[in-house]
Amino acid sequence: MTDVDQSGQITPSQSQIRILAQFTRDFSFENPRAPDSLRSTAQPQIELGVEMAARGRTDGLFEVDLKLSAAAQSEGQTAFQIELVYGGLFQIDGVPEEHIEPVLLIECPRYLFPFARKIIADAVSDGGFPPFLLEPIDFATVYASQRAARDGGMDQPIVGNA
Repeated sequence: MTDVDQSGQITPSQSQIRILAQFTRDFSFENPRAPDSLRSTAQPQIELGVEMAARGRTDGLFEVDLKLSAAAQSEGQTAFQIELVYGGLFQIDGVPEEHIEPVLLIECPRYLFPFARKIIADAVSDGGFPPFLLEPIDFATVYASQRAARDGGMDQPIVGNA
């Protein structure tokens, strides 16, 4: 059982987050220069993107999407590009309304991340490259940045409804 403190962190109480389902919503891996890109010995420059989105459903559940993208450049050319939208269906009980958004966009992505990370690592490895393991992500910081960019600091919810 969990609760949310003022910083959006989950703490023990009578609140509960349940993952009812996890799924790949969208996935793309591109290796446009294969097999030549596989022979490069240069260390690639990798640009990583992280986005989260959530929406309430009419049945009282919530869908949360974690979008991870990475583009690797080696010797000025694309080595690989990968994009994954990994989703989860969550039931959230006992969380005050004002804390639902941080729970959905911080805590729920934390649950999804290890599974999305494995999909990306396996795809990059299957594409002929050394395994690419994403570092842990500070979803609270990503949430704060996403919220500031979306509403210019105004108090508007990011979470949508079905």
